[in-house]
Amino acid sequence: MKIMMFAHDGSLNRGCEAIVRSSTSIIKEKIEGAQVFLASRQPETDHIIPKLDGVYNGSNVSIKKYSYDWLLSSMKFKLFQDESYALGKIHHNIIKKIKDMDVCLSIGGDNYCYGEQPGWYEVDRRVKAEGKKLVLWGCSIGEEDMSERKLEDLKLFDLILSRETLTYQMLQSKGLTNVKLCADPAFTMEKEELPLPERWQEGNTIGLNFSPLVWKRNKQSQAAVDDLIQHLLDTTDMAIAFTPHVIINGNNDYDVLSGYYEKYKHTGRVLLLPDNLTAVQYKGYIARMRFFIGARTHATIAAYSNYVPTMVLGYSVKSKGIAKDIFGEEKLVLGIEEISDSKRLIDKCDEMLRDEEAIITQLKLSIPRIKKMSYKAVDYLRSLA
Repeated sequence: MKIMMFAHDGSLNRGCEAIVRSSTSIIKEKIEGAQVFLASRQPETDHIIPKLDGVYNGSNVSIKKYSYDWLLSSMKFKLFQDESYALGKIHHNIIKKIKDMDVCLSIGGDNYCYGEQPGWYEVDRRVKAEGKKLVLWGCSIGEEDMSERKLEDLKLFDLILSRETLTYQMLQSKGLTNVKLCADPAFTMEKEELPLPERWQEGNTIGLNFSPLVWKRNKQSQAAVDDLIQHLLDTTDMAIAFTPHVIINGNNDYDVLSGYYEKYKHTGRVLLLPDNLTAVQYKGYIARMRFFIGARTHATIAAYSNYVPTMVLGYSVKSKGIAKDIFGEEKLVLGIEEISDSKRLIDKCDEMLRDEEAIITQLKLSIPRIKKMSYKAVDYLRSLA
């Protein structure tokens, strides 16, 4: 089986790296002879992933103004509102590889959470036109993200694999019959343990991840997280490890976290992890934390999968759905509108610290089941052959 993953923006988002890395591993572990290729918008960032059989340049192709393609694209759109020719040219680097594959996996997890995706709709259409299998791999989609156009695209898929129950139930309610429930593949990802940095307290360090994405959606949240840091310094003796997980220019966790580090470094109890670690290296540090507070989904998955009590600064259905599948409720997940409330943030953090043992017990019960659900995705994939 020759498989191509697409809709991947590159591995400077360590969550995207985690999806590709773990998916490749479990597919090759369970499907004999499987070959896995990746079409990436930033292929130079993906060579850190060892088991791939190839990384293709999947970046967009620009259409030169006044060229034949530009003129034809403009005419088709103006006369018929048809953007398919233009989108086919823009995504040519991906589309040209479809014919060589058996299955195309649309990855990324939450690509369908951010409005209409006409480019991906066109790639999906081309996959089916070539007679190839089309799979939406480990997705999360909110009710608020759905539209008629998106629903029509989703009907094209041979298989939609939802990584949590909330998305699974919502898609079923829309009449889709091609949906199966699994779990995010990153629950199965290995970790690499590097030496512990200065100021790390073994068994007594809390990790904190915060992102520009959350801050932009709720401008007051940055001050509330600042209050939370001060509360932890005042009421506990723990070290705080600021932990970036996405290091993309313009959406770089390190930029936000370094501001907190500079403000509190005089306490001797804060440290800032580097901005150049791989997903497995970040997971190696997160696994050795006592608690974790995170905005990036795959940073929180790294914590959950190592039985680390975790509070999630959530911004979409995926955070709620993943927590619900682990705990039976949306435990310690704060919505985007809640995280500007300092008291709410501090109270939830105190709840996590208070219930430490009970949370660890629940994680040890649930995570083995969740990992089995991650592998279940490969069973569904294999059934397409």
